[in-house]
Amino acid sequence: MSVSTAPTRSRHRWFPLPHRLVRSLAGQLFVVQVVIVAAVVAGGAVLAYLFTAERTEDAARREVTSVAHAVADSPTVRSAVGGPDPTAVLQPYVEQVRQDAGVSFITVMDTDGVRWTHPLPEQIGKQYLGHIDWALAGQTRSETYTGTLGPSVRVVTPVWDDRHRVVALVSVGLTLESISAQLSGPLLALVGVAAGALALGGLGTYLANSRLRRHTHGMGPDELSHLYEYHQATLHSVREGLILLDRAHRVVLCNDAARELLGLAGELDGRPVDGLGLPEALVAAVLGEVPARDEVHLTAERVVVLNTSTIGTGLGRVVTLRDHTELQSLSGELDSVRGFTEALGAQAHEAANRLHTVVSLIELGRHEQAVEFATAELALAQQLTDRVVAAVSEPVLAALLLGKAAQAAERGVELTLTEDSRIDDGVLPPGLAPRDLITVLGNLIDNAVDAAIAGAAHSPVAPEVTVTARIEGPRRGDGGGAGAGVVGGVGGAGEAGRGDARDGACLLLRVADTGAGIDPSAVEDVFRRGWSTKQDGRGHGLGLALVAQAARRNGGTVKVGRERGAVLTVRLPLAGRVRECEGATT
Repeated sequence: MSVSTAPTRSRHRWFPLPHRLVRSLAGQLFVVQVVIVAAVVAGGAVLAYLFTAERTEDAARREVTSVAHAVADSPTVRSAVGGPDPTAVLQPYVEQVRQDAGVSFITVMDTDGVRWTHPLPEQIGKQYLGHIDWALAGQTRSETYTGTLGPSVRVVTPVWDDRHRVVALVSVGLTLESISAQLSGPLLALVGVAAGALALGGLGTYLANSRLRRHTHGMGPDELSHLYEYHQATLHSVREGLILLDRAHRVVLCNDAARELLGLAGELDGRPVDGLGLPEALVAAVLGEVPARDEVHLTAERVVVLNTSTIGTGLGRVVTLRDHTELQSLSGELDSVRGFTEALGAQAHEAANRLHTVVSLIELGRHEQAVEFATAELALAQQLTDRVVAAVSEPVLAALLLGKAAQAAERGVELTLTEDSRIDDGVLPPGLAPRDLITVLGNLIDNAVDAAIAGAAHSPVAPEVTVTARIEGPRRGDGGGAGAGVVGGVGGAGEAGRGDARDGACLLLRVADTGAGIDPSAVEDVFRRGWSTKQDGRGHGLGLALVAQAARRNGGTVKVGRERGAVLTVRLPLAGRVRECEGATT
């Protein structure tokens, strides 16, 4: 058993590495390249050999031809062929010529082909082996023929007398063995060059494929293909937006989440990032030299958190985007709830003070004054509640107005609802999200309260915020005051709800304050992220930008005007587009 298992263990120990090498892409390329290099070198060597052999054989034919002509034209040969003993004169002569010329044999014969000379003396007087017909006809030709010395390249030429008659024949030849001996030197050099080229090509191929193997981590084509498919599937399935940019800031990859977050469509590969129609602030952050870290930016309809980082040593840039829209809305709702809580706490404190006052009046026996004080406080508290509930039956807006009124009162600002405000319950369509209503009206009131408080510091006018909330039909003009600016948007609204909703009707939310107003030169920047009039460093410049975004998302518009202070008017369509309810002027 030990004899039979030893080879198996040896194979398992030594063969896996080459097997893995061949499985990897680099290994397969290495094998293919080695085969190609070997085939090219071998083919070149064979062609070079054939060319050299052909050239050598041609040279041999030319050499024996020239020697044959020289011998045939020699006066010694011409005179000897007519003598009584041609062999005695010609044998020593042609042997000397043969040795000097380096040919294999020189044979002089009569016209019948009987030899007078030969390198082998025993062959003298015998019949020449080869063709002599064309020589007898006065022609000189060459051929490859096997004679007494073996295969040879030979030529036969006639010897002419003074009357131009063929009186003898001369044959000169080189054996193929001697020709091969002449080729041995160049052939060895050729083999050496071919071996060197093969070794150099193999070494270069090995080094190149070793580097490729490191970069591909030894993976094969199937593994690389699967990895690419996994890579693409992963990038396009994650909910976080991802954009890859090259050195020139052109898009290399943009996954589905990034397209959705940025509202991009069509072919993006190769397009510069500053040509995608993105907000300027977002483009500046993406192209900035300093990497962005959790920066909040606004697109047409979303709030995104941006992060950027450099790929390698300047190969490009990775841009990641997270949807912050819902979180921002929840943060706004949380701020509203926190404000409501603080307002309720303050009201509870004030109610406790008032209750102590009533109790003290009763203890002092002033019952009528206690009843009068309690009734007056209840009337003041109930007046605004009754006004809001009577005018605004929509529970979300009613709750928001009551809460903001309490907050404003705690800060010394009077929040009033205009007489023409009215929204019946159920009139708002399902497509108009309550979260967007809170974002729009909540931010408008918060900014108006801040502006009214800031304006009261430089004016004797008591700070006041006026809110209008109503459903209006198709109309022209907005009545928003001079110098109004417009931020428009498109987007589908939900189907019209019950009650007074009809095609062309829209929800009007209008908030006016007694502050300093908005400078006409800043109207274009009001809804840009980062714009703020707060001087205490607490402003983030995000509230009005979110208002514009929510209005645009619901197909509405935002206008900036001026009366005593700033007036901001938002129109949100209940069905169709807001342009239908505002007319051509919008």
